[in-house]
Formats: sequence, structure tokens, C-alpha cells
Amino acid sequence: MEGIGKEGQAPGQAKQGQAGGQAERGAAAAALYDTHLHLEQYGEQERESMLEEARREGVRGIVAVSMDLASSRRTRELALRHPELVLPAYGWHPEQPLLQDGELDELIGWIRERHADGERFAIGEVGLPYYTRSEVESAGGSFDERGYIGTLDRFAALAAELDRPLVLHAVYEDAFKAAKLLLRHGVRRAHFHWYKGDAETTGVLAQAGWSVSVTPDVLYEPEIRELAASYPLGQLMTETDGPWPFEGPFAGQPTHPLLVREAAREIARLRGLGERETAEALAGNARRLYGLR
Repeated sequence: MEGIGKEGQAPGQAKQGQAGGQAERGAAAAALYDTHLHLEQYGEQERESMLEEARREGVRGIVAVSMDLASSRRTRELALRHPELVLPAYGWHPEQPLLQDGELDELIGWIRERHADGERFAIGEVGLPYYTRSEVESAGGSFDERGYIGTLDRFAALAAELDRPLVLHAVYEDAFKAAKLLLRHGVRRAHFHWYKGDAETTGVLAQAGWSVSVTPDVLYEPEIRELAASYPLGQLMTETDGPWPFEGPFAGQPTHPLLVREAAREIARLRGLGERETAEALAGNARRLYGLR
């Protein structure tokens, strides 16, 4: 995977691991990509061990997203340390208090500097605060989302201007609001991570050519299973959103990039396709969206 190196610079080749059993070999033969992981939130020892195992077992790339400017700086350092594996994404997560105007300007200016230096990166994680807003409104309060919409509008404009992939935290009705902003700015490459939404919004995303990704909860969450079975395969990817923990068969386990293998297998089962065919399609989608090799 191409990391933070200069545009057009070929990355090193990641190691491929051997997996036991025919089904294991079939899924492991294709490259694996975790397209949404908070790498800087892991402890140093756990992170380095996790990345080494991921390389060994066939993970070719990780899109490491950020929470704010400080997080973006840490993510960049990790990408510099692991350029063959980690593609950084710089942005501001919406499930937190709004940035002040000067802080947002500073972050966007810093991202522009990375672009001017020819570095490889995406923009994200950005979006709208569905869970924060829902919690406030469920408690009987009112929530003013105008500042969040304005912030997302600036990131959408930046992604369109720089022609960078945009990683989105936008679910349910917020996904429709985000889609309108992206269409207004002509954003070509968008990735709605851990997407959830109604049929109308899902159709808008698919028609626009944007990607969605599913997590390991595709093994047990009905709405995610339905999405994985029906969304255009050419616009579908896998992710973990680590270190976020999962339930079902993964309860009590640390979230590792290798869990995308289980998600890919379940997608194959849901769609009635072969594991190798599905894994190769998912890997190709990640490479195309993020300009990877």
C-alpha cells in the first residue's frame, strides 16, 4: 500500500502470510485492506505487534484516520514509520465539541501543506454528529447542528479542490445531509464508513459512485447484512474502526485489522460468491478509491 510518500512514488511490497486450511487459503490469497482504523489510539507495544501480524497474514494496507489536528500529526508520524502499510487520513471527527474558527483554519492549512508537499493522504474522518445529537434530543434538549454542517461543508470543498478521498462519519438521516453537501461540491471520491441509512439515501450514494464499508458486525447485525448483500460490489469495502470493540463472535477480543478477513468471508456468503472472488473485488475497490497499488 502506498503511504505518506510523495505522489507517484512506489511503495515497498508488504509480506504475504500463509494460512491453514482450504477456506483460509482462499480468503488469504487476496490482499486484505482495513479501510478505517484509528491507529494512533492503540498503545505502542500493541500497535507494533498488531501491524507486524497484519503484514505477515496478508493485510496490504490500512487507512488510518484522525480525530483532530494533534491526532492527524500522530497519524502522519505512524505513516512515516510504516509507509508500505499505512495511508494517513487527516480531519476532525464530528462527535465532539465544535472547533473554533481559528482551529479549523489551522487544521485545513496544515492539510494544505501536506498537499503542497506532494504527500499521499486522504481527508477524514469528518462528518456529522448523529450520535451526539440523538443523545441530546432523546433527553429532551435541542441541538444546533449548523456549525457542524458548516465544518463538513469546508472539508467537502477542500476534498473537491484537492481531489482527495473523503472519509465520512455520517449515518441515517445525517448521511443524506452529507450527500447533498458532497454533490454540491462535486466530490468524486467519498467513503461512508460503517454506513447505515435508508433505501433512498443508499441509492443516492450508489448512484453517485461513492463507497461504503462494513465492519465485522456484518456477521450479526441485520441492517449491515442487508447492506453487504445489496450494495454494488464494486463500491463496497471492509474496515474495523479499531480499536472499537465488537460483539457476537468477537466479544472480548481486541479489534485487529485481520478481522476484515471475517467480514470479507461473510460478504461472500451473503452474496453467494466465492471467497477469493469477493476478497479480490473488495481489495480492488480499496486500491482504486485510495489510489493504491
